[in-house]
Amino acid sequence: MNGLDVKWRLPQTISYTLLRTVSGLILLQAGGMKILGWLGGMPDGRTLAVGSQTWIGGWLELIGGALLMVGLFTRWTAFVMSGMMAVAYFQFHQPNGTWPAQNGGVAAVMVCFACLVIWAFGSGPWSVDARFSKRGEL
Repeated sequence: MNGLDVKWRLPQTISYTLLRTVSGLILLQAGGMKILGWLGGMPDGRTLAVGSQTWIGGWLELIGGALLMVGLFTRWTAFVMSGMMAVAYFQFHQPNGTWPAQNGGVAAVMVCFACLVIWAFGSGPWSVDARFSKRGEL
């Protein structure tokens, strides 16, 4: 490992941990809004039908967001969340316009690709996964 690698190791670890944690927080809040009524609940005040696609997505966001925040089962969770956000974008946002800035899908695209990066790099050294694993990820 050369001197430059050592110099950037801590900033890389901090920024990657923040990416994983904040992505999880965004998902957790979205799921909490849908399932638990956090932050004012659903935009139109409605409640979700149990078993509906949005209800299932809300639970995935709530649980997946919490898992990403602490870095537990990180690769599997990030893979599922990335796919779910891609589906959400193409099903709910893309029909309203071609571009994410136009159709309100910027957050969905960003979280989708952040989760794809998290899937590729793993949980990172500051995570529950790393605490119980001998493999050094990231």
